[in-house]
Amino acid sequence: MLNAQQVASLSRALPFWLSLSLIPLAWVGALVGGWTVLLLPLATWYLFSGLDAVLGLNTENADPTIGEEHLKAYALITKLWVPLQFFTLFGLLWYVPRAEHLGTLETIVLFFGVGVITGTVGINYSHELMHQKNKVERWLGDILLSMVLYSHFRSEHMLVHHRYVGTPRDAVTARYNEGFHRYFPRVLREGPRSAFKAEKDMLARKDLPWNDPSNPFFRYWALQGLMLVLALVVGGWVGLALFLWQAFIAVWQLELVNYVEHYGLTRKHLGNGKYEHVMPHHSWNAAHKASNWLLINLQRHSDHHYKPDRRFPLLQNYDDAQAPQLPYGYPMMTMAAMVPPIWRKYMNPRVRRWRGMYYPEITDWKPYNKGTNPLPR
Repeated sequence: MLNAQQVASLSRALPFWLSLSLIPLAWVGALVGGWTVLLLPLATWYLFSGLDAVLGLNTENADPTIGEEHLKAYALITKLWVPLQFFTLFGLLWYVPRAEHLGTLETIVLFFGVGVITGTVGINYSHELMHQKNKVERWLGDILLSMVLYSHFRSEHMLVHHRYVGTPRDAVTARYNEGFHRYFPRVLREGPRSAFKAEKDMLARKDLPWNDPSNPFFRYWALQGLMLVLALVVGGWVGLALFLWQAFIAVWQLELVNYVEHYGLTRKHLGNGKYEHVMPHHSWNAAHKASNWLLINLQRHSDHHYKPDRRFPLLQNYDDAQAPQLPYGYPMMTMAAMVPPIWRKYMNPRVRRWRGMYYPEITDWKPYNKGTNPLPR
């Protein structure tokens, strides 16, 4: 029997379980076809944007000292998603190529939606798992990333992004006035390269070559290769093509979120290649209730970078005096990011206000705006 404290913890965790309701929508689209293949993107983007508008903000903070024993109902969500995504993805890769009621366009749209959830939910949950000390959780995070062929994200995120966020050395910090359509190919090019270099440099500090078996890239390549072979075996060449399509959409979703999280925000250069410490005001914050349920508090990104080891239910919200605020949740903001004039209209004035608020002494922002590294390392 559960005690009163466990029941209360479970009830608080329940809203975050909403993401699991997206799995049946994938199967409805596959089994029914027609307009239902649109259910996944409609729910992920528009339903949660609508719920944000209705439910408003959640500015309450949990006690950050709560122990692990009280967070099991939250941690279970991310662990359970791994087998659910695996069997859904590969089950659909087996079923859809054999489904005579699904046309080519329906199939493409359906796996577009699958990519939306393997990116929006799957990669986000891998992000939570990779930050944990438990080896099983980190392995589960690797498995999720291999299903979208983006395994290097773990190394890039842990060794590069968290260390260099808000500086020219971080590829995924979007520069001021840099549209997403320029940002996306740049990150696809620079991210894997910087991740590999970070692991190679770490091995070099131990007097080990890059091809030492401890290099996690060998694990990344093996897992990704296994997923590709499995997609081919399960779904044939059509299944492999659909697997690649959903992986691309998932990565696109991830990098849209990365683009939103730090757009135009920079850490002050102190000279001699050094920058100020990462603070809450170096990430955009969003307290929108429903999209934080979907994204397990990822929108409390200011606190994640300030305290990376915190599990998602303990992430703290910051008000507009402590961190810059997004006008809408991530679902709405990522849609806006796809239309650069709309994005600049909403976000550029906010970046300029942020600069005036936190760095009134800096009058020349040109070095911080460029995509290359204009400042000494």
